[in-house]
Amino acid sequence: MRLAAAVATSFIATSAFAQPLPVPASYPPVVGEKGIVTSHEISLDMAEKIARAGIEACRKMGFHTTMVVIDSGGTMKAFLRDDKTGPHTVTLAQDKAFTALTLASRFASSATFATARSSTLGSPMTNIRGVVGVGGGVPIKYHGDTIGAVASSGAVGGDKDELCSQAGIDAVADQLK
Repeated sequence: MRLAAAVATSFIATSAFAQPLPVPASYPPVVGEKGIVTSHEISLDMAEKIARAGIEACRKMGFHTTMVVIDSGGTMKAFLRDDKTGPHTVTLAQDKAFTALTLASRFASSATFATARSSTLGSPMTNIRGVVGVGGGVPIKYHGDTIGAVASSGAVGGDKDELCSQAGIDAVADQLK
């Protein structure tokens, strides 16, 4: 009985002197009094215009491609697969767009990322699912914020795919200013 009373007393005494745990910092940082974070998102209409303009640019160069536009969360917003494109172009275009979005703060496009890594064609990054080391993906920016990404696959070379993706962004450039 004495032992139980001594243990109970020590717990009460210890908790009276215990320091409160620090409040963890929030992530993402809380903005404003109410904790509201404001962001910009790409609209469906803009995503469709980007994809269509990319397809048209590739056709003018003699290529048939798949165009994928994703939003800031990495979810597909628009998708066009031109005639005569291989089935692999669908997932590769998604991965290129995801790469451009994921690494937008450090690299201008998936091609600059691939060059920095001395990547072989389409080699995946082992530690980030959906990130590939091949050109063709370009982030879509609005007032310095990345609001999505676009990618082309099928133009026989990441450099040509990137031209098609950039052509898509160029088609709506006046709306991104």
